[in-house]
Amino acid sequence: MPLNWRTDRRSLLKAGGAMLAGLAPASRIAWAADGDTLRLRAVADFQVLDPKGIIGELDDIIPRCTQVTLVRLGDMRDDNPSFNWGAEKIDWVDPQKIAFTLREGLKWNNGFGPVTAEDVKYSFERIAGSDSAWAYQFEKLDHVEVTDARSGIIHLKQPFKPFWYIALPYYGGHIVCKAAVEKAGGSYTTEIPAQCGPFLLDKWEQNQKVTLVANPDWNGPKPAFSKIEYFIVTDDQAALLAYEADSFDYTRAAMSSAKQLKTSLPKGAALIEAQSTRYVWLTINMNAERLKDLRVRQAIQYAYDGEAVVQGSYDGLVGRSAGVVQPGTKFAREKNHIATRDVEKAKALLAEAGVSNLTLNLFCLTDSTSQSTAQIIQASLAEAGITVDIQPTEDAAYWALGDKTAGDSYKSIELVLMNFAGGIDPTENLVWFRPDQIGVYNWSFFDSKEFEDLYQQALTEQDDDKRKAIFNKMEDLMEDSGGFIFICFEPLLVVHDDNIKPVILADGHPNPAMFTKV
Repeated sequence: MPLNWRTDRRSLLKAGGAMLAGLAPASRIAWAADGDTLRLRAVADFQVLDPKGIIGELDDIIPRCTQVTLVRLGDMRDDNPSFNWGAEKIDWVDPQKIAFTLREGLKWNNGFGPVTAEDVKYSFERIAGSDSAWAYQFEKLDHVEVTDARSGIIHLKQPFKPFWYIALPYYGGHIVCKAAVEKAGGSYTTEIPAQCGPFLLDKWEQNQKVTLVANPDWNGPKPAFSKIEYFIVTDDQAALLAYEADSFDYTRAAMSSAKQLKTSLPKGAALIEAQSTRYVWLTINMNAERLKDLRVRQAIQYAYDGEAVVQGSYDGLVGRSAGVVQPGTKFAREKNHIATRDVEKAKALLAEAGVSNLTLNLFCLTDSTSQSTAQIIQASLAEAGITVDIQPTEDAAYWALGDKTAGDSYKSIELVLMNFAGGIDPTENLVWFRPDQIGVYNWSFFDSKEFEDLYQQALTEQDDDKRKAIFNKMEDLMEDSGGFIFICFEPLLVVHDDNIKPVILADGHPNPAMFTKV
């Protein structure tokens, strides 16, 4: 269905702001006085809280509050510092062994007793080698040896220093209760069978609100707030209006709001503008019938107007990326092979392929930045004679597009505007394009043995210069396949009350359990 969403957008924003304003429990001044509840906005509801099946933003944020990990990372603006969390002691014994002792007094709710080293073993080994999207985090795990009730040794197959940052702090590193999960049948979705964290999941109003309350049995660092409320608001502009109406205390904002916020920040608000690890790209599915010819895919790459996108959707706050490794870091690729737009070249490639009147479907999420980017892509490809029909898709349906377990339609999707929350090590960003991710998150059908071989080399290579060469070659292979257009790394734009200090992790998602008062 062609894009026609603009018709009543203004009334939608007014309605959204008014609706959420009605939810506000008190004025911002009153909130600052009692300081008991922290209210945040999320762009979509959660789907799976089991670490083995985490999908989206809230899926991980909630376990950050309700489950324990051995270590945690701090704010990305402080260079992602690592510190002990569930572990009283944890350290490398040698390049293939990590010894840990759990903090005494960690306790599961629902009567499941203390957190044990056996829970750690179960949590990690159930993900390693499984069909979980996070199995790559434990690809170098051999086993966890339990030495006593609270202690164990993590054994790796090979030396792999990034394990500390990739596997332990979040996502697959969330520890679950073995007895509770086994009682639940080996996995769970929206009901956590046993929790151990600063907060407990209290209420869930589907697609509207999630409430967490302080865990009275938590013996770790005491959180600054006794309650966390997450409001589900998809549209960035509606969320900003709701923030101004004092519906919540923290929200991401659209790039299109940057100038407005810098010029006229709401009273009592603070602005965060930071480089993030969230990378954006256009998937071109080389398995789709109309995209099987490399020349057609390259025509799309040449017709793409990267400058128009970074100016129109991101207000010029970022430059175009040359891959999925973060620009400005020591591993970043210097430039794209197709770095300059060439509409005539695009037309010539289509003519050479014998293709005319090409029409393609472009799927994207419904947020304002995605919609703006899709429209610019539509306009730029039209100049080369390619018609793009934009298909705005809500969150749950969107993430099912390339899922092979949802049927065979993943084989024929054509164009998809995608963005992922990136990690600290480049392997975390490149893992999704391996051959075994086809039908999972590799929606381009990019199937390269060379890419896989390079990925395996990167996991154990210790020399940074050699790792950079490996990563850049992997990105070369991606671009040269015609299955990708690298767009940018999204800047992070957040507006929040100036009487709180947020903690934002490397993936751009907040850790509300560590927010403090100013």
